Amino acid sequence: MGKKLIVIGLAIALFTACNEQATRYTQNSPEIETVKTAINNYNNKMYDASIYADTSKTYFNTRDGFMSPSETMAYHKANDANYSSRGFRNEDQEYEMVVTDDGETWVNCWLDWEAIMAGNGEEVKMPIHLTYRFVEGKIVREYGYWDPTAVVMNLQEIEAAKNIPAE
Repeated sequence: MGKKLIVIGLAIALFTACNEQATRYTQNSPEIETVKTAINNYNNKMYDASIYADTSKTYFNTRDGFMSPSETMAYHKANDANYSSRGFRNEDQEYEMVVTDDGETWVNCWLDWEAIMAGNGEEVKMPIHLTYRFVEGKIVREYGYWDPTAVVMNLQEIEAAKNIPAE
């Protein structure tokens, strides 16, 4: 009877171990909290690259040219001159973490961004999708996708207004 109990116990342990899987999808993880920190830093104009690996690459609306963490921070600082205010809304933010079949950890987020253009006071709103790949708790890749048309059109109008001769 003792041997049967041991065999049954081992079978249950083996069955349980085989059924345990790593979390492949979640909306609550340390990586998501890191992305939320990045979003809060952006909103507060706190340009901290410490959450990025030194070799991280950021791609905004491209698959070719990338920026290093320090170049990404400089990109945001330079663009700040175009806005009297800007940032991601706190409402309707969606975050998810997935582990791919290849074992890569990614955090995706869907956010609404708003800005007031510095040159003409126009309000711009747009949805933005950001996705981040993590290795050992650091961001090693960042992709951002949005339609920049409204910002570009406003910047062109602001520049054109500068060239209108005074009457």
